Amino acid sequence: MKKKWMMIMVLVCCQLCVKIVAGQEHRFDPPWNTPPQSGVMFTVPGVDNVPDLFGDINDPQLVVFFAGNQFMCIDELIGAFKKAHPRYTRVFAETLPPGILAKQIETGSLTMGNLRITLKPDVYTAGKSRIDVMTPLFSDTAAYAYNKLAIMVQKGNPKNIKGLKDLGRKEVQVVMPNPEFEGIGKRIEAAYVKAGGEALKQVIMEDKVKDGSTWLTQIHHRQTPMQILYGKSDAGPVWYSEAYYQTMLQHPVELISIPDQENIEATYMAGRLKNAPHPQAAKDFMQFLKTAAAKAIYKKYGFTTP
Repeated sequence: MKKKWMMIMVLVCCQLCVKIVAGQEHRFDPPWNTPPQSGVMFTVPGVDNVPDLFGDINDPQLVVFFAGNQFMCIDELIGAFKKAHPRYTRVFAETLPPGILAKQIETGSLTMGNLRITLKPDVYTAGKSRIDVMTPLFSDTAAYAYNKLAIMVQKGNPKNIKGLKDLGRKEVQVVMPNPEFEGIGKRIEAAYVKAGGEALKQVIMEDKVKDGSTWLTQIHHRQTPMQILYGKSDAGPVWYSEAYYQTMLQHPVELISIPDQENIEATYMAGRLKNAPHPQAAKDFMQFLKTAAAKAIYKKYGFTTP
C-alpha cells in the first residue's frame, strides 16, 4: 500500500511538473488581447490558439480585414463601435499581414489549420502604398492613423543596441519582417539605407540572412516579440506601437527609439469595398474610424492620428 501511494505521488508530481514546464514554454504566447466571452473558453497555447481571428465568424453583420500590427487595438475598437452602433452585435475581424489579406480578397478564401474562411470583407485597412495599388476595389478610402519604427530588444538590452547600425554586428541575432510579403520589411530596409547606406542593408538582409543571424518572419507582428521573448533573437525592428504594446503588457522587452532622420512614417488607410456584403455597416465603420473614440484607442497603443 505504501509503495502504491508513493507511485501515485510521483505520478501527480510528474504531471504537475509537465504543466509547469508547459506553462513556462508558452508563457508569452498570444492571444495578448482579451478574448470575447463564450460558453466554453478553450484556448491551448501552441495547439488550439487563433490570435488573428476576432469575434463572430457566424453570420457577421460587419467584416473588417485589418493590417496585422493593429491587433492590440481590435477588441477595444470593436467594443467601442458596437457601443456607438448597438444594432451591430456580430462583427468579425482578421489581423493577418496585409499582403496575406490582399491575397485572401483576390482568391476569395483563406485556410488556417483546418479552418476555411470564405467571408468577404466590408472594409480593408493597410498602408497607403498598398491601398493606392488596390484603389479600383474601393468606393472610398480614408487615412486614420500613423506609425513609425522602433527597435524591440530583450529586457536589459544585453547586446547594448543603440540604433539600427548595431543590427549589422555579427554577434547580434536579428529578427526581421520578410519584405517579400510584409510592407514593413520594405520600410525597414529604407531605414537601414538612411542609417548606414546600402552597405548596412546588404549586411543585415543578405549576409546575415545567409549565415542565420538574421531570421525572417512569416507573421511579423506576432513572431518578432515571440523570438525576443523566448531568447531566440536579440533585437528586431518593428512598428513603434508593437514595441510599446509589449511594454504595456510588462513583458521582458525594451523599446529603443530610432531618430527621425533615420526613421520613416507609415500612413494607415481604410478602404470600403465596392462589393461589401454589408454596405451600410461598412459606411458606419469608416465614419467611426474618424471619431474621437476611435482615435483615443489608437493613441492609447502608441499610434498617432490625423
